Amino acid sequence: MTPQHPERGAGAKPTDDTRSADGPRSAGATGSAEGARSAGAADSAGGAKSTDGTVSAGGTRSAGGTSSTGVTRSARGSGRMLLRPVKAVAALWILPVAAVVWELVTRQAGNQFFPPPSDIAKRMHTDWFSGPASHAFLTKQAMDNIFPSLGRLLLGWALACLLGIAIGIAAGRSERLADYLSPLIHFFRAIPPPTLVPIFIVLFKIGTQMQVATIVFGVIWPVLLNAMDGARSVDQVKLETARAFRLSRTTRVLQVILPASAPKIFAGLRLSLSTALILMVISELVGSTNGIGYLQMLAQGTTDVPGVWEGIVLLGLLGFALNAIFLLVERRALAWHRSGLV
Repeated sequence: MTPQHPERGAGAKPTDDTRSADGPRSAGATGSAEGARSAGAADSAGGAKSTDGTVSAGGTRSAGGTSSTGVTRSARGSGRMLLRPVKAVAALWILPVAAVVWELVTRQAGNQFFPPPSDIAKRMHTDWFSGPASHAFLTKQAMDNIFPSLGRLLLGWALACLLGIAIGIAAGRSERLADYLSPLIHFFRAIPPPTLVPIFIVLFKIGTQMQVATIVFGVIWPVLLNAMDGARSVDQVKLETARAFRLSRTTRVLQVILPASAPKIFAGLRLSLSTALILMVISELVGSTNGIGYLQMLAQGTTDVPGVWEGIVLLGLLGFALNAIFLLVERRALAWHRSGLV
């Protein structure tokens, strides 16, 4: 008796693989004369080869041999870069909300020592931003006080950054130097900079030099400590590779140590920038003839409450603007670090 074969499903393989006259396999499992698989036998996961030997879309290679996944990732990265400014602007919605809440609360309280922001804005416009268009609408009072303050702030911050990075890199790469400097660093950074203002007045006299010295002394420590930490954490493989290629010490510092330490150095620079703004005001409260701190002292001495508040708001706006500019520079300078190209 002939055994009965069970019926096969529609997708089952036939008992005899029929071939055409030229010998290729039939559709469903056949290949062409060149050995390429047909579309019917392509992998359902989306990663099978097409008839021209390329890999179909689904995370595989394209016809040119390039990775479609890489192209997709680059496109997504470009889209994210374009959306960053939009997200940054959208995140500022909290500022007008806070201003409205401030206005309502101060109007309801009616306290003369806490004027509403609308009154402060009017005072700021009258004192600082009602000048001619040729001067960017800045008044003479603004130009005589805001720009000198910014000049002293940036000069002191730049000097502190240069000294802090240079000393920090040297101490971070030399254990003996770090042992000598560590007691001095921890001693002096514990001293509040305002307490040294009288000493700086004796050393540099009243003026710009004293103010810049106050800023440098208070700002240098976060930069120096972060630079030391960054220099110590440089990958030894990179240093050994640089020595194997017989790179000079200057080249190793500029092309190996500094780039590897840059993320931590930038963290110290950001902290020092806000400290520099505070010390700029403190240094202008003593013996100064211009600057934002000088105007704050005059307003306080004459019980000019709106004048005090307009200085406070201006300092907040300056701090916000400086931080935004610094973050933009940091994002561009450390783009290699964020993308993982270490």
